[in-house]
Amino acid sequence: MIPIRDELPTQKLPIVTVSIIVANVVCFIYELLLGPQLETFFFQAGLVPAVLWGKVRPLSPFIHPFLTIFTSMFLHGNLFHLLSNMLYLWIFGNNVEDFLGHFHFLLFYLGCGLVAGLSHALIFPFSTIPTVGASGAISGVMGGYLILFPFARVLVLVLWGFFFTVVRVPAALLLGIWVFFQLIYSLTSLLSPTLGGTAWFAHLGGFAMGCLWCKIASNHYERQVYW
Repeated sequence: MIPIRDELPTQKLPIVTVSIIVANVVCFIYELLLGPQLETFFFQAGLVPAVLWGKVRPLSPFIHPFLTIFTSMFLHGNLFHLLSNMLYLWIFGNNVEDFLGHFHFLLFYLGCGLVAGLSHALIFPFSTIPTVGASGAISGVMGGYLILFPFARVLVLVLWGFFFTVVRVPAALLLGIWVFFQLIYSLTSLLSPTLGGTAWFAHLGGFAMGCLWCKIASNHYERQVYW
């Protein structure tokens, strides 16, 4: 199932969500301009767990290893990687930003990305493979959406071989299926820790942080309303 859009209107313009999308697109254009130097750039600005924990010397003297947790969130391996991440961010980010507020959402997004990066680095501390992508932070946004809007309807594209249809499903169902597959893929990745690929544990870490953060935020909001 591929989400297309949700049916939950927003009250405010999602300026932070749009700004994050623009920043990711600009960074991707910069990547394209690097040409053959792109791989070296990924090792410098991507998250390399072995470098983060001081087991390997960093390639760049200008970027502190801890900061690569954040710089890696704005880099992508290819166009499909970028477009799929930005689609999910747009669908789920605008409503979460609408609830949290602009500045709070920015802190939330970066916080989820931080936990996502650390989750991956803790599971694979000796990995020398650079990790790039916004999916860890966006997984946090999806977790927040699940907590805040579990019954919101999301339009998804369902593929059946050469045929497809569009259906409306509750966010809880869509995101529940997504989490299930992340768990399966995460456990499978433990069998080949030295290989590259998707940082599944980053997804789970970011998602868990998003759920926790928005659960606390929603409880705080409810107390303010009732008081």
